[in-house]
Amino acid sequence: MAEIVGPRIYSCYKCRNHVAMHNDIISKTFQGRNGRAFLFSHAMNIVVGRKEDRHLLTGLHTVADISCADCHELLGWKYERAYEVSQKYKEGKFILEKAKIAKENW
Repeated sequence: MAEIVGPRIYSCYKCRNHVAMHNDIISKTFQGRNGRAFLFSHAMNIVVGRKEDRHLLTGLHTVADISCADCHELLGWKYERAYEVSQKYKEGKFILEKAKIAKENW
């Protein structure tokens, strides 16, 4: 009998709340506040904070910090606006720091 495996999911490392799907990863080569980060097209079970302009490695962006909806752990940020034309693809996308998420159903 074959084992049924659900979708591969990323969860908050602290409380295991599901926050993103593996299939929504756009890139694994981003830099977060504390090391490597992943860019996702979608995120779930998060709280989006206040928007602010922030100077990042790729220029000025308007971002909003994102936290776990259950335990309120800071997980990364959402790109609200990119000022450089070459960075527009990030708008509406989510950065989740690798150190703040755990794999589920792998």
